[in-house]
Amino acid sequence: MINKVWKAMGVLGICTCLTLGVPAEAKAAEIAVETSTTLYARIDSSAAVKDMPLAGGQVLTQVPEGQSYEVAETSKDGWLKIRTSQGEGYIPSSSATLIEKTQEKVDQSVKQRREVVDYALQFVGGRYVYGGVNPNKGVDCSGFTRYVLKYAAGVNLSHSSRAQSGEGRLVSYEEARPGDLVFYGKNGSINHVALYMGEGKVVHASTEKTGIIVTNVMYRKPVKFVSVLN
Repeated sequence: MINKVWKAMGVLGICTCLTLGVPAEAKAAEIAVETSTTLYARIDSSAAVKDMPLAGGQVLTQVPEGQSYEVAETSKDGWLKIRTSQGEGYIPSSSATLIEKTQEKVDQSVKQRREVVDYALQFVGGRYVYGGVNPNKGVDCSGFTRYVLKYAAGVNLSHSSRAQSGEGRLVSYEEARPGDLVFYGKNGSINHVALYMGEGKVVHASTEKTGIIVTNVMYRKPVKFVSVLN
């Protein structure tokens, strides 16, 4: 099996409200879509599967014309090793045509994280209200992350940025993925939380003046990153 990894980060349609720079060395972890290519042998003429790549080898089974089998080893000295229900064995290379089949696999956690961010972005422009729990009416920072993660991912969090900072798994900035939480503080105390979007951006209920906005993750120095997904 040949594996290729295509990397993609973040989400589309990002509203930019601040343009403070992110250090080049501080890049968020990439999320991967894996494409796997498997080689198959399509049998062109019925053949005996041998235990060794020799004309005089012991016959393990017969493979009929038209069937396809996964290739264990590519052609060598006129023989092809294939996988059958009776085990692996060798057939003459001339009796089959090689075919590549490609499949793309997306980790479901990647899909969920994108859905969380997309759900959060619909509230950009909404009001900041201290103690608020619903971004449709007005919400504070922890009320916003609590609401988004509850209704987009079924994750229940406390209504407190300090409490939320201890309710998940601590990750580094390099490991952070869309849907993770970013915490900010002062003098060792957590006082704000935002939802990480990927590509160095966060969406959060910021202040009464700005409301729910998208900013650079480094608009303030983060205290910690926490994952409550997966």
